[in-house]
Amino acid sequence: MKKLLSGWLGVLVVGVLAGYGVSWYFQQPEEAGEEIRVVIADQLPPRELQLYFTEPQGAFLTPESREIPACDEDRDCIERMLSALIDGSLQNNLPVLPKQTKILAVDVENDLVRVDFSRHLTDFHPGGSLTELLSIYSLANSLNENFPYVRQLQILIEGEVRQTLKGHARIDQPIYADFSFSDPPLMDPLAEPEDDNPSDQGLSIEMLIQNNASQGENSKD
Repeated sequence: MKKLLSGWLGVLVVGVLAGYGVSWYFQQPEEAGEEIRVVIADQLPPRELQLYFTEPQGAFLTPESREIPACDEDRDCIERMLSALIDGSLQNNLPVLPKQTKILAVDVENDLVRVDFSRHLTDFHPGGSLTELLSIYSLANSLNENFPYVRQLQILIEGEVRQTLKGHARIDQPIYADFSFSDPPLMDPLAEPEDDNPSDQGLSIEMLIQNNASQGENSKD
């Protein structure tokens, strides 16, 4: 009887050890695979962007290079790009968005990006026609520059569509990039023109504002 019990006990011990060995063997490839994926993700290079800030005189937009961590989806990269715009310039250019601004949501639908900002965007914005336009087109131009398939930007404030950013520049319709805001105006709106031939003149600040207003009316129709 003792021999029989000893035999069964031996078989049981061998079975347990064999089962543990098989389990340990099959777990090894999964752990190794997970470790390899983490290493590859950590080695992805950062993404270089061109962001648009307002130049020191406050008259037009100027590009500025910036790097952000690598991301798997464009939506994440867009959110990081917007955060970099909120953080402000690293080259003594003027900010285009209040630092208090929060990004509540980013939605990408074909060539349209909807960005929902906190109310701080309007509450802390200094206002003014040109300043509002430069803020809007810093967003639209930065998006189109870094994600060329993005043609339209819809700005929301706390989930709502507002007519203007802060009383002047229209944001009730999707906005298209306009890189004319990156060209220095050749004519000060308060200065007298030097000659009577307008063909040699660039877009003035007044003309930029009027063009934006007319585009808003056309899109509404």
